[in-house]
Amino acid sequence: MTRVLIAGLGNMGQSHALAHHNHPDAEIVGLVNRSAVDLPEGLKTYPLFATFEEGMETRPDLVAIATYTDTHADYACEAMEAGAHVFVEKPLAMTVADAERVVETAVRTSRKLVVGYILRHHPSWMRLIKEARALGGPYVFRLNLNQQSSGAEWETHKALMQTTSPIVDCGVHYVDVMCQITDATPVRVHGMGLRLTNEIPAGMYNYGQFQVIFADGSVGWYEAGWGPMMSETAFFVKDIVSPNGSVSITEGDKGASADIDGHTKVGGIVVHTPQGDHTVEMPDEPGHQELCDAEQAYMLRAIAEDKDLTRHMSDAVQSLAICLAADDSIRIGRPVSLEETST
Repeated sequence: MTRVLIAGLGNMGQSHALAHHNHPDAEIVGLVNRSAVDLPEGLKTYPLFATFEEGMETRPDLVAIATYTDTHADYACEAMEAGAHVFVEKPLAMTVADAERVVETAVRTSRKLVVGYILRHHPSWMRLIKEARALGGPYVFRLNLNQQSSGAEWETHKALMQTTSPIVDCGVHYVDVMCQITDATPVRVHGMGLRLTNEIPAGMYNYGQFQVIFADGSVGWYEAGWGPMMSETAFFVKDIVSPNGSVSITEGDKGASADIDGHTKVGGIVVHTPQGDHTVEMPDEPGHQELCDAEQAYMLRAIAEDKDLTRHMSDAVQSLAICLAADDSIRIGRPVSLEETST
């Protein structure tokens, strides 16, 4: 039985906690949140701690970190130094140097480190990557996820933007998909962004886009915007083009852009070649909670089966490096070579 501590009880933290609550091989020893929180019925009986240090006194085997990004690296390293394995939500850290520090700690302490790239556990996205790789590159990646948020969702986005921009918070998922498809080294990034509201800190932006160039000639575009001013038109574009055709996710019944289940939902996959088109239907897709269940089940298997997570960790650092380079590019107003990424 794996003793689990959950740190951070926002939307993702509660979902990860419920995954362990329902897993036969996990035992939750504590929940950590710095403020009062309304918990679902299944989580109300567990000990609740106000600080990470108090939670660590339970001596967990596994710590699931779903706090704000600026705490990820320190909490992950502290947990691994204390002997615990770590699941940490994306982004892995605020800087490339901190991300590399977390990976170095995992290697040195022989602890398992899994980063919350939820699309890696989604059968439809796994199929999308397989179909795109079968076409062969180089590739054009056209990906976005804009969210017309208001009310509680906008409050959450504003809290996130105290430290992390939309293109970093969301972009790591989709850059990770690009990297899995092309396998080529990222070379250069050019980002653009705009602060569309005075409700966020000066120097932060709630709309951003960037282009990334890979060593094989592949080019990627990613766009993310948050806030009540965002358009619902074409908020979900998932399109991959190669010399031999294209693979696209159809929107299906996406609902509103703020709907979390819709962010991973795939109506179908259209594969186009000069010989014709065909659609790969993806019925019975997992919802948000089912994907979190799959992530945590993978984490537990990684521990039990001593999985080699070397590629997983290096991929997490690389996708973060690309998004942080885009963030740097927006702030300095020029393209950034990946060799100059900020630490």
